[in-house]
Amino acid sequence: MHKPGHYGAALLVYAPIGFLMLALGFDGLAVIGGAIAVGGAMIPDLDMRIPGVQHRGITHTVWFALLAGIVLGVAGGLLGSSSGAIATVGLSVFGFLVGTLTISAHLLADALTPMGIRPLEPIDDLEITLDVAKAANPVANYALLALGIATITVAAVVGQAIA
Repeated sequence: MHKPGHYGAALLVYAPIGFLMLALGFDGLAVIGGAIAVGGAMIPDLDMRIPGVQHRGITHTVWFALLAGIVLGVAGGLLGSSSGAIATVGLSVFGFLVGTLTISAHLLADALTPMGIRPLEPIDDLEITLDVAKAANPVANYALLALGIATITVAAVVGQAIA
């Protein structure tokens, strides 16, 4: 997928977390998490700009998603450390979820394409492709973006109503 599709996938995958944060009254975290999800949606495609790194290689694996989760989890823990143990653990878990799901959303969007992904490389050559649409298909990209926007909108409205 291209940018619109990846942004839509990020919103779609983040929506349940955003809903939960809003329902619990953590409006600021909900917005920050959404911004991180959309802002990080294209990170796996940085592999196209790094010499010697294969496109849809290591940056398109569950290992990379877990690494992103760990990095954001540690960052969240450091940010919460001055506010006590509950904030430290809470922000660590939040950061881990946002980081892991942001990269996972990218993988899910790419799995819709004929090229697919190999999410367990180099341990397993399992290829996942749903072969729904080519990555450059504008209808598929904008449909995924519209679905993401619709889902995050519903999550925001319902989450705020519950709070």
